[in-house]
Amino acid sequence: MNKHWLRIAIGVAIASTVAPSWALPTANSVGSTGIDALRLQQAPYTLTGKKIAIGQVEVGRPAQFGWDKPGERLKFKLEQIFYQDGSPKADTNVEQHATMVASVMISRDKKYPGVAPDARLYASAVGVPKDTGQAEECLSTQHIATQNGGDVRAINLSFGEPLDRDPRPDAKLDGNALYTQCLDWSARVHNVTYLVAGNQGKGGISIPTDNYNGVNVAYSTTRQGIYQKLDFANLSETPIGTAKIIADREVNVGNRRSIGLVAPGGGLRLYNLAGKVTTVSGTSFAAPHATGTVALLQEFGDRQLRTKHRLPVEIRPQLSLDSRRHEVMKAVLLNSAEKIQDAGDGLRLGMTRTILAKNNRDWTESEAFQDRQVPLDYQIGAGQLNAFRAYQQFSSGQHSGVLPIPAIGWDYRSLATGQYRDYPLDRPLAENSWVAITLSWDRLVELQDANNNRQYDLGETFRDRGLNQLELYLLPANENRLDRSLWSSVSSVDSVQHIFHKVRDPGKYKIRVYFRRAINLPQQSYALAWWTAPAKK
Repeated sequence: MNKHWLRIAIGVAIASTVAPSWALPTANSVGSTGIDALRLQQAPYTLTGKKIAIGQVEVGRPAQFGWDKPGERLKFKLEQIFYQDGSPKADTNVEQHATMVASVMISRDKKYPGVAPDARLYASAVGVPKDTGQAEECLSTQHIATQNGGDVRAINLSFGEPLDRDPRPDAKLDGNALYTQCLDWSARVHNVTYLVAGNQGKGGISIPTDNYNGVNVAYSTTRQGIYQKLDFANLSETPIGTAKIIADREVNVGNRRSIGLVAPGGGLRLYNLAGKVTTVSGTSFAAPHATGTVALLQEFGDRQLRTKHRLPVEIRPQLSLDSRRHEVMKAVLLNSAEKIQDAGDGLRLGMTRTILAKNNRDWTESEAFQDRQVPLDYQIGAGQLNAFRAYQQFSSGQHSGVLPIPAIGWDYRSLATGQYRDYPLDRPLAENSWVAITLSWDRLVELQDANNNRQYDLGETFRDRGLNQLELYLLPANENRLDRSLWSSVSSVDSVQHIFHKVRDPGKYKIRVYFRRAINLPQQSYALAWWTAPAKK
């Protein structure tokens, strides 16, 4: 076996520890002990991802019913399959791993449904790694992003490249590998939310986990019957001691965070080919939980947009086509993530569980909680995905800040360099309540389009224009001095700012988004999501 193929095969094996099987997600990961998506599939919500296009790119592809022989046994049907940017051959490049990942998103099995069983899934196989590389991965990803008339809302990447296959001299996870730049370019140009399996180390799939514009997903395992603890196999913490030689090649350079979310991925009980139950684990199966959740949210958003103009002005849904923006999806998923369990009084924003890192500490014991320049935790990012909470966050609607904003909501705007925008909360915050606020924006990556056809072609490259610096503040309502903020998030290296802080002094507050410094263009679009607990009247 070619040593590079062996290297990536080992990486995929690390990312997805699995006995031979076709995976069907258990109710444990999709239900209330996991991401609580089954509730959204049922009345009165009835969200199943219907008419929403999502994508999948991997080394191989899932089996297709009516095309591949193994497809006859599957509990799902794909919308369309490809080999890179062309048609596939029957029973060629079919991969068990890709089939399992697809089932997490769209399985229609009554006992073990996927997160979004009615979503339209487009899937492409990149091909055997010894014959392909990041250029073919970019080509395949672009092809999926342009399906469904150019309307693909999210793409799942449960694969990647080992760092030692990157052709750059002394390659690092600095965001400038070809495939990483491709992802960030595509997210902006094609408006796709990318969900990426978080790297698990030891020569694993570290590229494109150094992206800026997607969301990397680590995986949790069960404790006391619910998904709430980061699995030990995840490599996402600051490398120290004897592990540093390996680990420092597997996390982002500098202080920039890698992990955005945690999702269930440990010990999933699934069916194998013989119809017997086996167990799988890995970030490969965590990421598609988030991809499926985007499909549910987008179905809700589209439903609201279709009915909006039929309703009287006073009861029209508070949202626009901005609801389809990938920055909005990223902010919503991260801001609604679970961190610490609510005591039943709503002060901890109704969170259902406490999420624990590998050393059993929670988010409030992390550097992210203590340092304004660190928005996310190394190990658990913003916390664990909860599809129902994401629905609550998203369905609260878009609010511009022109009028005082409600306790929960989101917005999508743009600012010029040096400008700020305030979002005054319409009600005082409760004493000892917590507030969660997330700001998301894109790094600017441009295609070096040699033939001016506005699409990536083999042999072309990208140009990193850098990341504009936006900052996030929670201020008393009548305060304008930034140094008097209750808390802030002011990382100069991340494309996310995040606040999760306790309000010890009740009263009226406002959220401020500030465009401090332009690195590329003088105008910057952003998404903002917030969740607060107002004082009771």
